[in-house]
Amino acid sequence: MDPAVAPSLETPTPRRNPLLSSRMQYRSRPVSVAIDPVSLIISECISITSAIQKYARSPHSSVSAILGGSPNLIQLVPPTTGGRRTRKSAADAAATDTVGDLATNRWGLRGKKGKSMQDNPLISGFGRLRQELAGVEDIHRFDSLVLLYPFLQIIQAKGTAAPVTILALRAIQKFLAYGFVSPASPRFALAMQSLSAAITHCQFDISDSAQEEVVLLMILHLMEDMLSGPGGDILSDESVCDMMGRGLTICSRPRFSEVLRRTAEASMVRMVQIIFEDLKHLEEEAGEESEALDRQTSGDMDTVSMNPAANGTDVPATGAERAVGPTDEVGASGEVPEPVGTPILSSGSVNGRSTSETPEGQDADASRPSTSSATESALSVDLRPYSLPSIRELFRVLVSFLDPHDRKHPDQMRVMALRIIHVALEVAGPSIARHPALASIAEDQLCRHLFQLVRSDNMAVLQEALIVAGTLLSTCRGVLKLQQELYLSYLVACLHPAVEIPREPGIDPSLYAGIPQSPKLVKPSPSQASSGRSTPVPVKDRQKLGLEGSARKPDARQAMVENIGMLARMPTFMTELFVNYDCDENRADLCEDLIGLLSRNALPDSATWSTTSVPPLCLDALLRFIQFIAERLDQTPETVGYPDPAALRERRRRKKLIIKGTTKFNENPKGGLAYLQDKGIIEDASDPLCVAKFLQGTSRINKKILGEFLSKKGNEAILDAFMNRFDFTGKRVDEALRVMLETFRLPGESALIERIVNSFTEKYCSSSVPEGVANKDAVFILTYAIILLNTDQHTPTLKNRSRMTFEDFSRNLRGQNDGKDFPPEYLQDIFDTIRTNEIILPDEHDNKHAFDYAWKELLLKTDEAGPLVLCDTNIYDADMFATTWNPIVSCLFFVFMSATDDTVYARVITGFDECARIATKYGNSEALDEIIYRLSYISTLGSEALSNTSLNTEVQVGENSVMVSELAVRFGRDVRPQLATLVLFRVITGSEHVIRKSWKHIIRIWLNLFVNSLIPPFFSTEADKLALSPIPLQPPSQVIDRGAKQNETGFFSAFTSYISSYAADDPPEPSDEELESTLCTVDCVNQCHMGDVFANVAHSLEALVDGLLEQIPEDNGSTVITVKTDNIPPSQVINGQNSRQNNALYDPGLVYILEFCTVLALRDNSTVELLGKRVVEAIQAILRDVPRYHPILIERATFYLFSFLQASYDYDYVRVPILLHTVSSFPNDTLVKTSGLVLRGLKLCTEKPCPLRNEIMTSPDFWVILQTLATNPQAAPAVFDILEKGVSGTPSAIMADNYEAALALLNEFASMASVGAVAEQQNDRKQGRKSGRPAKLEKPSENAVVERGVKALNSIYRMTERIPHLMKQSHLESSEAWSAYWLPVFQALTTQCTNPCREIRHLAFSWLQRSLLSPNLTSAEEEHSEWTAIFGEVLFPLILRLLKPEVFSSDRDGMSETRVQAASLLSKVFLQYLVMLSEWDGMLDLWVKIIEIMDRLMNSGQGDSLEEAVPENLKNVLLIMSTNGYLVPPSKDPSKEELWNETWKRIDRFLPNLRADLALEEEESVAEAPAPAVEAATAVEEAVNAAPAEAA
Repeated sequence: MDPAVAPSLETPTPRRNPLLSSRMQYRSRPVSVAIDPVSLIISECISITSAIQKYARSPHSSVSAILGGSPNLIQLVPPTTGGRRTRKSAADAAATDTVGDLATNRWGLRGKKGKSMQDNPLISGFGRLRQELAGVEDIHRFDSLVLLYPFLQIIQAKGTAAPVTILALRAIQKFLAYGFVSPASPRFALAMQSLSAAITHCQFDISDSAQEEVVLLMILHLMEDMLSGPGGDILSDESVCDMMGRGLTICSRPRFSEVLRRTAEASMVRMVQIIFEDLKHLEEEAGEESEALDRQTSGDMDTVSMNPAANGTDVPATGAERAVGPTDEVGASGEVPEPVGTPILSSGSVNGRSTSETPEGQDADASRPSTSSATESALSVDLRPYSLPSIRELFRVLVSFLDPHDRKHPDQMRVMALRIIHVALEVAGPSIARHPALASIAEDQLCRHLFQLVRSDNMAVLQEALIVAGTLLSTCRGVLKLQQELYLSYLVACLHPAVEIPREPGIDPSLYAGIPQSPKLVKPSPSQASSGRSTPVPVKDRQKLGLEGSARKPDARQAMVENIGMLARMPTFMTELFVNYDCDENRADLCEDLIGLLSRNALPDSATWSTTSVPPLCLDALLRFIQFIAERLDQTPETVGYPDPAALRERRRRKKLIIKGTTKFNENPKGGLAYLQDKGIIEDASDPLCVAKFLQGTSRINKKILGEFLSKKGNEAILDAFMNRFDFTGKRVDEALRVMLETFRLPGESALIERIVNSFTEKYCSSSVPEGVANKDAVFILTYAIILLNTDQHTPTLKNRSRMTFEDFSRNLRGQNDGKDFPPEYLQDIFDTIRTNEIILPDEHDNKHAFDYAWKELLLKTDEAGPLVLCDTNIYDADMFATTWNPIVSCLFFVFMSATDDTVYARVITGFDECARIATKYGNSEALDEIIYRLSYISTLGSEALSNTSLNTEVQVGENSVMVSELAVRFGRDVRPQLATLVLFRVITGSEHVIRKSWKHIIRIWLNLFVNSLIPPFFSTEADKLALSPIPLQPPSQVIDRGAKQNETGFFSAFTSYISSYAADDPPEPSDEELESTLCTVDCVNQCHMGDVFANVAHSLEALVDGLLEQIPEDNGSTVITVKTDNIPPSQVINGQNSRQNNALYDPGLVYILEFCTVLALRDNSTVELLGKRVVEAIQAILRDVPRYHPILIERATFYLFSFLQASYDYDYVRVPILLHTVSSFPNDTLVKTSGLVLRGLKLCTEKPCPLRNEIMTSPDFWVILQTLATNPQAAPAVFDILEKGVSGTPSAIMADNYEAALALLNEFASMASVGAVAEQQNDRKQGRKSGRPAKLEKPSENAVVERGVKALNSIYRMTERIPHLMKQSHLESSEAWSAYWLPVFQALTTQCTNPCREIRHLAFSWLQRSLLSPNLTSAEEEHSEWTAIFGEVLFPLILRLLKPEVFSSDRDGMSETRVQAASLLSKVFLQYLVMLSEWDGMLDLWVKIIEIMDRLMNSGQGDSLEEAVPENLKNVLLIMSTNGYLVPPSKDPSKEELWNETWKRIDRFLPNLRADLALEEEESVAEAPAPAVEAATAVEEAVNAAPAEAA
């Protein structure tokens, strides 16, 4: 309904009948007039009568018309004045059935044609009208038929002058517009029918072509006004047909001007809009049932017809017809003669039926309300409003114009008809599909004609046909399932180029490999050899038939693409294709093919064979398809009434198997059947019924292969089962043979043909043998004869006169019907059918029969295919996207890479984003990975090789700084990669759990940004768990402070800067443009919010870690950054790199990868268990080839492994022995350089008592590492820290296995404290100064090395507390245990007793003395041979070392004191164990050795201190030995004679006076001996007790 009309319908005028039907609600209301209606009508009457006189050949009096007619005229029909109405009698009603009779009765015209009359009846009619109008007060209650009749008589009169007709038409238009003739008027319906009949049978003089077109134009406008006005809904089916026929005739006449024909077309369009809009209101009136309207009008469908083509040719009217005289052209009764036969268009006539024809079935529609029903007499003629019959007829006639084989209709007429049909479909397409009467036309004739017109080379026809086809499928596709498949398959075949995608330089072809080169539905041309015809149909002819895709002109291609785009703009269109075709085993993959077609034609190169508009049109269609899916993502899934997605998924799976199986069958039938059985498509390949059912049910089998297979020997059972599936009941032999041969091709060998004919005969005769055919043999012979006749009649090389005639055919069969002849009429029917319609396979039909046969087959399969499922749901989007994403994503990538327009960039980027959202929603990892891959490629940040960073320049402005690099400048200059990067990380964020293989591309981007200082190593705080310093990067080649140079402007400063940088061989400073590009890059990276990815990455740790590990290079070639030693950040200088490492290969990216993996794997226990093993293996692979990698990498990788060891000890991912051995096997310089983190890792694993600490600290490799690093000044503190905690921990980590190694290392640290001697000696020199205030002395222990030495000695002494426990645990022999545990301690302490550092030496001496005098040293059970080693292996070597000049010279002032202490200690220890030694066999030798040591000490040349101490110590020992009876003269104890003699023999050598002083031989001295003995004993005891105090 016209929106402009709608408001006026809501408030009806007072004169209108208030009972308006629903169909009246959209009619326009009349125009009000300001003058008296009666006066206006009279003025029109006078104008027309004057015009009649003017254009008549002889003048007639018009007095009656002017004065109102004769007062004496007899009124046969009572006048109807305003305000009253007289009902006619039944007899009168019967007399007024026709318009002609009505005119005679009402106007009182007497006489017949040829008799004299008072006045011209055309003129006098207006006089009568004036008489009727006399006294009328309300024109709206005046009889409408009486009002219009004289005007209608003018219009219908043959030969009326065009100006007169124009005036009459204009007057009627006014009456309708002003409401003089309205639904409230009496007999309004009859008047409208009469008006319709008059204008459709208008006969006027056409001597002036211009006037003729004016008349026709006014007729068109009047018809349009009638249909759109208040009375349009009460026109009958016949009236509508007549009016539309008149309009079509005007449109189709080429002699009319273009303006008239176009105007007529516009009027037709408007009227069709009204009529088909009315169809929707008719449905409402009919009731809620869908078929109610069809049932109500089923009896009237064939009662109306319209055939505009029957209007004949243009024949001008005769001279007598051009001028209407008063007496010769009108009968005496005044009746205008009715047209006879076919009306002549030149007289303005359109063929139609007279309004006197009364349609039958009046009561059938009596219940329908209408505006005119309230005022019409019950006895009036049947005036039922138009309904489905006329609409169907109009639709049928319009469609008939489209027949491409009907040469009566030129292409121009087809274009017109297409435009009108398009309007009908636009207005009421769904209603057309709902009504079988209309739907059957659309399904058959309309589609058949349309699908042939789209193959036209006429662009006007093609464009309109495509538009109509698109609208038809948009509105009626529910009943056009197979038709839509045929249509779209043709478009795909035509549009898909056979050209390979051009290779773009620099773009990997795999990135757009998803775009198909050809559609799946285009099958290769079947081989036509041995097909029964000598010459196959040429390819060009087959292309014209649409059986193969043909090369269309560029404009045609564009029109087809526009048509597909129009269909694709329907949100559910592609979904419906997918559900109804791609998921149907017997249908083509239309959705997949259409997406492939759009993807291929969206590439820029398609413009070379089409137009420049085609690529953007296809791209737009693709993007809309994706947009529709994206819009449905958040919709609630609607499943009620739709097929189960799982079932469709299964059908698609079966379809793929069937396609593959039939392909195999076409190559090897047995192999194909075996495959189909294996996949469950055929239940049993050995069962003929199963095989036959499959072979007949699929169209994918090659017909030639099928024929050969069925006829092959051994397949008779399959052939019979195949034949049994046909139904030949009621068919002639040739008809049955045709049905059979449409399914396969006859083989070429006669034996094979005979086998097939035999089986056919058996099946045919089992159904029914037709009358006149005797038996099976007769059928067999007749079948062969038909095959021969078919070949004879249709072999192109034979001349017609050489072909078989009926007589030849019947003669060949003479006597073959069981000895009789076949009935002649039976053979004649067969012969005629074969001659006119060849039996041949569908794909071999020639031009005449190909499309018709294919169409017939399509219609037969319509019921089997069922209706098309309309899918307004999102439950199939996941499967559909999974099928179509690859070509779409590939296309978007190619277009983006080749486009230059910003709009294209924006659209494509949006498409990528929507594709990613869809893939994430439906968990399609493969699609999302490919999207990320392509976006990373576009971003240019995902390159395999890291960018060169050697020229990176850091620019500082105040507290801010930015790194200008080659990558940052290049990236910031191009908006395309920036867009791609933004969308990439928008896609990644929130989709981390779906990403699988594409993490590697994301990681490459992170690596490139990281090495160029554009992002930090990690965006989360989890990396802090490792507490590592930042990963070192390539230092900038120079650092520029722009803030300091802001005031230095001008040419001179710039020139100076350039010269200075040139002289220094530095790269030039970055330009402002480069800095701006870098800032753009920084801003883009910040906008990506990469930290969100790190926050969400917990959902896909496994895939991310796998992606990281894949980036570890296989060889050394990809580690490309060269780092000079002096460029290593200060934090790494402690690694001890030296000048030999100038060109070490360092890859910060590899460090980044390993550290990232470690951070992710160490998040919690679950991640350790999930990821630990694979990360550990990757790191171990690095450490197995240490020389290949830079120490920075080795150092951090080792720490990662120790971190894993500490976190995953229970999982045994890292084996302690292997790790420690690996580290200990590092080259010494490497181990030193990596010591910082190696020791941190060891400390991490050993700082707490646990099994891991025990296993590590009992490993020999652990002590090798510590021993190696202990000598390194930088590493020593960390080494000692580890050692001290292990020794002093509770429980201690020192066990039998590591006791000796720990002791050796402690001894090493104590030895390193010798550096403290320098400070001590400096203190001595300061003390020796006499001047001034005494200087503050520096304590040696303030030195860290000395302090460690002190702690080491303390630890050594504390270890003695564990010796008894360790000895018990060791299960060694006592002698072995003592040597293993005590002796190393003594040896370490004696070593430190000669340390140049006095603090260390004194402490060591104290701990040695305390240890030697410890009661734990000996026990009653032990043998003397164990502990007595303290003399020969501890004390004696100590004194001998002290006697060495080099030892003495290390600390001249302190060593003399140490010698004295050593001599004293020797005496004390001897006396301490004197009792036990006395029982030892080696007592004498030991005592002799002690005396010799004392001799050496006495003669060392040290000075007075030792010369005094040695005699004193020796004197005490001798006294105690004497007192206790160990050293007595032989006179007292002969057994001691040897000891006595040896003692004095040696003492006398260096102390000759000592013997006399002691006087041990004198008897009187015996009484006094106890005094010195007691003193000596007391001195010994005091010395023993003093040792701990000195140590403290």
